Amino acid sequence: MEYERLDATGMAALVARREASAEELLDLALAQVERLNPALNAVVLLQEDVARRAIARGLPDGPFKGVPFLLKDLGCEAVDFPSHNGSRLHANTRYPRDSAIYERIRATGVVTFGRTTSPEGGIGPATESAVYGGPTRNPWDLSRTSGGSSGGAGAAVAAGIVPAAHGSDGGGSVRIPASSCGLVGFKPTRARLPDGPYVGEGWAGMAIDGFLTRSVRDTATFLDACQGADPGAPYWAPPLHESHAAAIARPPRRLRVALCDTTFTGEPIHPDCRAAVLSAARLLESLGHHVEPARPTADVKGMMRAWTRIVACGTALSVQKTVAARGRPLEEGEVEGVTRGAMDYAATLSGADYLEAVGKIHAFGREMAAFFQPHDILLSATLAEPPARVGRFGHATEDYVHYRTGPGMVFDYSPFCAVFNASGQPAASLPLHWNGDGLPIGVHLAAPFGADEMLISLAAELEAAQPWMARRPPAPSNAY
Repeated sequence: MEYERLDATGMAALVARREASAEELLDLALAQVERLNPALNAVVLLQEDVARRAIARGLPDGPFKGVPFLLKDLGCEAVDFPSHNGSRLHANTRYPRDSAIYERIRATGVVTFGRTTSPEGGIGPATESAVYGGPTRNPWDLSRTSGGSSGGAGAAVAAGIVPAAHGSDGGGSVRIPASSCGLVGFKPTRARLPDGPYVGEGWAGMAIDGFLTRSVRDTATFLDACQGADPGAPYWAPPLHESHAAAIARPPRRLRVALCDTTFTGEPIHPDCRAAVLSAARLLESLGHHVEPARPTADVKGMMRAWTRIVACGTALSVQKTVAARGRPLEEGEVEGVTRGAMDYAATLSGADYLEAVGKIHAFGREMAAFFQPHDILLSATLAEPPARVGRFGHATEDYVHYRTGPGMVFDYSPFCAVFNASGQPAASLPLHWNGDGLPIGVHLAAPFGADEMLISLAAELEAAQPWMARRPPAPSNAY
């Protein structure tokens, strides 16, 4: 058995055929952690005893029975899995009940044994939180970031520690690591997956859970197993026609693809990223899809300003609730600079300012819906550059607004992803390109609101036409 080369579906098949046991796969996953994590710093809060007890009790007969799995260290609240939530302030938080998303993940039969690193508050396209003692690094090049905020998940899956992992995406936090690490990252339509009971809406409805995987079939199966609102949810996604699994069993109809090889506001992107987009366009044309240049006229810059306000307020609220619950003030060093900056910025905003930002996001969604009326798919890069070097997006700065919107900063680096958190549309990053330095360059595809099945069907067609599973990063040394 070549553990590192199997996807979750392949591992589950071995368990079902009794060619491998859940215990054996867990042993292999833990050995991978011991071997690879010192260089990557991706896996934290190991709960081996919890995993072994789950196996001994008997795993659910789900589609991934016996497959090792990791939860992101942000959200996905679970009684048996305490969390730092990427922050010294929230270190070792315990939960009184399981979240709906974790209940559904557990029902797939996976063997969860720990968590993966995340930046404090989920802010930023890199994972370098102080609570973990150092940055999380990219298996393809240890001098580069694995992305954020699901950066630990991306690194763990790409390196072969687990075949799939939980993530979440409020501004690209599944798709950015997928692009950086050569994986599949799919952000579903808003409210496709449950938020409850701890959250009604994350970041005004822009945040949603997801998965980092090596294959489209794994993503489809996880989405089918976890989709649907939890009781009392404030939003519901349009019902699926069949299922994600049914959608990938056949190619989509021939689609009208809008090609954007710049940012959505017309600025040039890195030549490697543009090459990835143009290569994907040629592949789509070869499959019979109609591709034509087009880019949205929606107010992307206004959306980014509104996003920045909403996330600042959400960050401040998270800190304030924790401080109030423990009954003593925030101490020096408990939160990082960019979080302090977000809190300071949020303090300048009124309730009316917040509601105005939410209104801007809602208007933006309608602008994007209008763009998609003559188009089925919008093709772009996932990031405007190859994976950034470690340290570029560290959290020391207290200038939160500059960190997000300043020249060369987050929204210049990642100008595509947050657009679809704001609009609520499904979007995916696929590993269709590697540059001359051997770094993965993700290609981004977005579809109309609710058209998850069409998008994942297209992703499966592209995977079949240009497979990526055989590509593996070099074995990292422990030089860092």
